Amino acid sequence: MFRRTFLTGLTAAAAVLPNTLLALNENSASKLINRLVTDINKVIASGKSETAMFREFERIFKNYSDTSYIAAYALGADARRATGAQKKAFSKAFQGYISRKYGKRFREFIGGSLEVNGVKRVKKWYEVSTTAHLRGEAPFEVTFLVSDRSGKDLFFNMFIEGVNLLLTERTEIGALLDRHKGNIDAMIADLKRQS
Repeated sequence: MFRRTFLTGLTAAAAVLPNTLLALNENSASKLINRLVTDINKVIASGKSETAMFREFERIFKNYSDTSYIAAYALGADARRATGAQKKAFSKAFQGYISRKYGKRFREFIGGSLEVNGVKRVKKWYEVSTTAHLRGEAPFEVTFLVSDRSGKDLFFNMFIEGVNLLLTERTEIGALLDRHKGNIDAMIADLKRQS
């Protein structure tokens, strides 16, 4: 559970990299993941308060991830009945929620590392396979999915020991909607309270 929770935080931070890379290729996909970890560690080592770190993680998520795709995927089929205003409000609330939720786990990455093992093209994106080394934990495999479909090289999903974390978030948002009997506005308000 620790592994899933911690590394899902990397999804929330999604693609902390500058968009100066040209066309996405194996090398740029690999560099994206290496720089992702470096940038997250800079925030952790900054000595800022936890609240300030959460703001940094939200900024990272907003500026460098495919937030539209991630939020739309998390909302799932319910996005079809959502208004444009609801989709926008959900995307903003989801951004804060996911940054705070997984930002809490980043402190546990201090002293850890991700080692890139290989990169391969799959359809229109790249899979970057890595080994995660965390203090006090046995090494384990993490596969990052990187795409440039938005016009930028962005991180949009990961698999931790075979567990698809984007699907996990969809399940959690679905459960939150169920709790509010399908009321999208009430779910968004709840998400804001959690962020």
